[in-house]
Amino acid sequence: MDPECSQLLPALCAVLADPRQPMADDTCLEKLLDWFKTITEAGSSLLLLQENPCLVELLCHVLKPQDLSSRVLSFSLRLTGVFAAQEDCFQYLQQGELLPRLFGEAGPLGGAAWTAPTVRSGWIQGLRSLAQHPSALHFLADCGAVDTIFSLQGDSSLFVASAAGQLLVHILSLSMRGPAERPPSLQADDWPACAQKIVGHIEESLRSTAAPQITQALNVLTTTFGHCHDPWTQVLWVRLHPLVAALLEKDPVPAAHSLVDLLLSVARSPGLSSSSCGLWEMLAQTLSHLSPTQAGLLALGILKLQNCPQALRAQAFAVLLQPLACVLKATAQGPGPSGLLDSTSADSVTADILLPSKAACVGLLCRTLAHLELLLPLPQRPCPWPQAPLLGAAVTLLQLCGGSGSPASDEGRQLCALLLGCVRVQRAALDFLGTLSQETGPPELVTQVFAVLLEYLRNPDSSPTVLKKAFQATFRWLLSSPRTPGCSDLDSHALLFLRELLPVLQKRLCSPCWEVRDSGLEFLTQMTRRWGGQAGFRHALLASEVPRLTEQLLRDPESYVRASAVTAMGQLSSQGLCVPAASPEHPGGQQSLLGELLHILSTDSEGFPRRAVMQVFTQWLRDSHADVVGDTEQFVAGVLQVAGQDLDWEVRAQGLELALVFLEQTLGPPRSHCPYAVTPPVAAPASPLTQALQPLCRVRLFEFAFRALFDCDRPVAQKSCDLLLLLRAKTASSSSLQEPRSSPDVASVEAALQRWRAGDQAQPLGDLEPEVVLAVLRSMDLEGLRGALAESSDHVEKSPQSLLQDMLATVGILGENEADCY
Repeated sequence: MDPECSQLLPALCAVLADPRQPMADDTCLEKLLDWFKTITEAGSSLLLLQENPCLVELLCHVLKPQDLSSRVLSFSLRLTGVFAAQEDCFQYLQQGELLPRLFGEAGPLGGAAWTAPTVRSGWIQGLRSLAQHPSALHFLADCGAVDTIFSLQGDSSLFVASAAGQLLVHILSLSMRGPAERPPSLQADDWPACAQKIVGHIEESLRSTAAPQITQALNVLTTTFGHCHDPWTQVLWVRLHPLVAALLEKDPVPAAHSLVDLLLSVARSPGLSSSSCGLWEMLAQTLSHLSPTQAGLLALGILKLQNCPQALRAQAFAVLLQPLACVLKATAQGPGPSGLLDSTSADSVTADILLPSKAACVGLLCRTLAHLELLLPLPQRPCPWPQAPLLGAAVTLLQLCGGSGSPASDEGRQLCALLLGCVRVQRAALDFLGTLSQETGPPELVTQVFAVLLEYLRNPDSSPTVLKKAFQATFRWLLSSPRTPGCSDLDSHALLFLRELLPVLQKRLCSPCWEVRDSGLEFLTQMTRRWGGQAGFRHALLASEVPRLTEQLLRDPESYVRASAVTAMGQLSSQGLCVPAASPEHPGGQQSLLGELLHILSTDSEGFPRRAVMQVFTQWLRDSHADVVGDTEQFVAGVLQVAGQDLDWEVRAQGLELALVFLEQTLGPPRSHCPYAVTPPVAAPASPLTQALQPLCRVRLFEFAFRALFDCDRPVAQKSCDLLLLLRAKTASSSSLQEPRSSPDVASVEAALQRWRAGDQAQPLGDLEPEVVLAVLRSMDLEGLRGALAESSDHVEKSPQSLLQDMLATVGILGENEADCY
């Protein structure tokens, strides 16, 4: 510990021990505790206490009957655990009977402070810290702490209850660790007393008729098998297996969700041999005993396992598919449409699960669709994958929700009434339908997919979130439409669909709801980026009013829509799709777009459209857009001038990105820094370095970068620093220019930069010559500046000495200034 901190510590301990002195907030105590943890991890806790006896005095003082703050008491308990984690310090504290008085019955356990959850949490965390060695196990057994931990599993505070369960797992693991030369016995009867006590409590809880106790026991076991993978865990599972299996005989199965978590934790544990401990049989039995609402998560977990019997995988997949099979059966015009499940079980699930209530029906269907969506991209998914039935089920669900389904059976009509207009199922089904686009399907089903998507996009009652997902699913299915190998063009069927889709998109771009207009613009941008160069797409788009409506949305009252319109117009312009070719009504349309985007960058009151403009301009420069290559220097200079005055730091940062693109186009891309990369020989530049840097000077790139270097927003300054370092690296090896290191011009620029760094950026740098720029660059400590910028803004204030000073400075501050860090 630093001498300065040692001098401040006695005064701070006196403040903490005095109930009349309120502390600033809990954040200070957390930081103080973290500091002590750092010290004890690097050195001796015993030496720390011996050199700073005020710490022991603080721990003793909190035991006195007084109205001490519960958070200070909690802090003291946790601090004691940090010190006692080292066995020699543990023995030192034991000699003064400090540990039993803090953690035993004589301590906070029997006082009024125990009613505060903060104190109970501190007590648990203190024990968790000190339980690191055999001496701690004897102490826990002697002071009765394990029984208290048992009771805290049912604490009213969820944080306390969860911490108690985790502490039990830690104690069990510690007691089974044993010395390295004598590993623990694999016979349960020979286990240490502490371990046997915990296991006995788990067994008693599993036999209980109270669901909370069963849940607590299952949660402890789940954490145990998830974190402990030693051989003794297999002995533990074999011992408890019959009690867990007995839970399946109860109706209903108690703590079903916790039971599922336990079984999956056991199945994933590398310390267990699943084939020899009856796990697969229990998983199969559990699947058959749980309701579909409870079994879905277990089925998904089983299907994710790497080594699992095929019969169990088939059973799990059948359970997962059951709700969708029931939907297909209930809405079928003829018998046996799905071929997924036995008709009797499907009818039973339809009647028992899907139909009683809308909440149960919607919840089960949404969970099923989400589980299948997670399963589809996995390599261990079931094979063969029932793509056609699943496509049919997704389309059917969307038809039922949209009101276009016409089931003939009573169950189907009841299901239709439950799902009509249900946004939750619509969103889940559209997400699932989009995921199914990764696979092919029968042509007649694909036609139905596009039909139901078009139906949703046309439906005026579709909610904005549903429309957004419908647009996303449509794009994914257009991407997956059949095409010639090696060709990314849309096929004839997709182009026919596109011609039906564009009038719908036109209407959506005129929607009174801004979210709908925004989703439509995002969809247009995706399509243009993907197929903007294809003749069929270009012809269909230019024959519509979509480009004109998109241009009008640049002036939309909603800033999000304006930003999306800027992105869409930038993409359309890159593909030459802004206006129909040779249109007399739009002469110079491309040039007017550039002017309009500059106008938005200069005048728009919201940041989102201005950021979008900068991104478009950067991409235009990168792609050598026709309007940029005409006069690149004028374009870059104008954009940098406007961006440098913007109040939005992201606009200024994007301006640096544009400057970087221009720099690389002027001087060449940066070389690879990979030591294993093969670097081809670089030809000497045809023109001297002076001429190469002249374009950068003419667009005032250096003034923009130097101004950004001292920006009040750190990301901007960091980006500018990286850009200038890149420039210096590019010019460092050149011998074509020997610039003067000291001249009146260099001194003038350096003086101006000093004023800029001090906050006075009123005076511009004026026209800079390449020689002056390079001299200034090489005189600046850019590496040091980059290091300073990489540090957190409070790195000075985070020092331990500053923390102690701040805590002492708060003495006497009124309570209304307190803040809870939680």
